[in-house]
Amino acid sequence: MDNTPAQTTDNAPRSPRHLSVYLATLVKGRLWLKVLIGMGLGLVVGTLLGPSVGLVEPETGTLIGNWLAFPGQLFLATIQMIVIPLVIASVVRGLAASDNLEQLRKMGTRVTLFFVITTAIAATIGLWVGGLVNPGDLMTGLTTPPADAAPVAADIPGLDALPQTLIGLLPGNPLDAMVEGQMLQVVIFSIIIGVALVSMSGDKAKPMLDLLDSLQQICMTVVRWAMRLAPYAVFGLMAQLTTTLGFRAMIGMASYVATVLFGLAVLMGFYLVILKLLAGVRPLQFLRDTRDVLLLAFSTSSSAAVMPLSIRTAEDKLGVRPSVSQFVVPLGATINMNGTALYQAVATVFLAQVYGIDLSVGSMALVVAMAVGASIGSPATPGVGIVILAMVLQSVGVPAAGIALIMGVDRILDMCRTAINVTGDLVACRLLENWSGKRIPPPAGPSAGDA
Repeated sequence: MDNTPAQTTDNAPRSPRHLSVYLATLVKGRLWLKVLIGMGLGLVVGTLLGPSVGLVEPETGTLIGNWLAFPGQLFLATIQMIVIPLVIASVVRGLAASDNLEQLRKMGTRVTLFFVITTAIAATIGLWVGGLVNPGDLMTGLTTPPADAAPVAADIPGLDALPQTLIGLLPGNPLDAMVEGQMLQVVIFSIIIGVALVSMSGDKAKPMLDLLDSLQQICMTVVRWAMRLAPYAVFGLMAQLTTTLGFRAMIGMASYVATVLFGLAVLMGFYLVILKLLAGVRPLQFLRDTRDVLLLAFSTSSSAAVMPLSIRTAEDKLGVRPSVSQFVVPLGATINMNGTALYQAVATVFLAQVYGIDLSVGSMALVVAMAVGASIGSPATPGVGIVILAMVLQSVGVPAAGIALIMGVDRILDMCRTAINVTGDLVACRLLENWSGKRIPPPAGPSAGDA
């Protein structure tokens, strides 16, 4: 009986690192290099098959591109299939590995405030960069707003509807939330279960923790299978993208793309600065430690797809305890959309300039508020930024039809902003570990050498 609580306590923090050891072989085998090669080959093949070169008929090129993208679609479908049970197992076991309820309260409050504040800062950076560069001025006069482009009032719940809105965050039926992919409700449900397990005695909580341990191992095994497809998935997705749009069409809106990339670079610099100031982490060292997961996030455009590798990177290379990484990474994949918020702000300014609409200070503040609010609970899957952008545009009276202008380059920008989103998750892990005062040093073995 004496060994049971100790065994539960010892296994709970360490098991995710052991469960994700299968990724070590891929990382040591230079996964980032394989992904880069796949990306480059995909661009070359897609350009040869696409309308830019015209090596084959457009219909034939599209057909070939769709088949080339099959491994990528299989990769994303596999990840989406397993992400719900993985989030539940990771969040619950991460919380159960914490010391007490007071520690959970502090950790949850700090990480949520960090995500909300940095998302607001990201949206503000986007507005500033958009106003500084004025990318839409190059297209002024080329596009006219539709006849029904009158401003639309934002559909924001009033004070009378706020209580019901907050109650709606609780999953009345957790199974429905899982089936519908309501990530925020799934995370809240997992947090409640995790807090309940912390409140229980060790012998009563052990059966559930053992079950979740097995569930996590199953999820990690499926993810291992999917990870072997990563280079081929990247090749196929890039080939399909270039085949459909053509290389020239992808660079046709260079000013808009450059503005978004500049804003994302500023946000990345902001992250590196606060890491240096608040945690003493050298920027170049952080980039070396996280290059594998950031490149995979860039390639897949999905924070959920790289969640296991994010947890492993946080623990093995950033020296973060499993009780922190298993809580922060799944939560960040759900509510931390800093890169997406910045992109939405730049896109709103760009389309407002295209249509000749002046954004007032109040409209800009509304963009920031909407970007922060819309980021919470949005699924960590490719393309979700466009859906959120339509709501943001509607709230400030910019015609949502303008989204058609930027759809052609959205995939490239989606890849970039996803990498920034994952960066925010890892930065939050490292800062929270530092603030807790219980930091463990990064391993000095093979993991450190790979960096």
